[in-house]
Amino acid sequence: MADKILQVEKEVDVRFSEVDSMGFVWHGNYALYFEDARELFGQTYQLEYLRMYELGVYAPLVELKFNYKKAVHYQSRIKVKCTYRNTDSAKIVFDYEIRDAKTDEIMVTGHTVQVFLDRNYNLIWQVPDFYKDIKSGRASTGFSN
Repeated sequence: MADKILQVEKEVDVRFSEVDSMGFVWHGNYALYFEDARELFGQTYQLEYLRMYELGVYAPLVELKFNYKKAVHYQSRIKVKCTYRNTDSAKIVFDYEIRDAKTDEIMVTGHTVQVFLDRNYNLIWQVPDFYKDIKSGRASTGFSN
């Protein structure tokens, strides 16, 4: 793959509904922050879920991991960075960093893994044609087809 790093970054204001009784972001909301960044990645690089669906492919998460470095609090502003990690396999791997928007301190890191399924929910072992451009590094603002 080319040396080009495919990534996006999204700023988020932590809302009251996202925190627990201690004022910390409830752990389940980190998955939502990661999802928001993945959706922005999809919009940026034409890897949207609806596009995959139209092509007859699902891409469910099979792995989700968080590493908590420091608690994120109510009314914080955070930056969620989503970076594509190329692999030889027919899967989508993203790495994430959540940083404090003011101090740039790392608060949370993590990654997700998605696999490809056909419409009958069978695992797709080969890299789908529409996904080859991103794996080869040709995706800059989207795929060629």
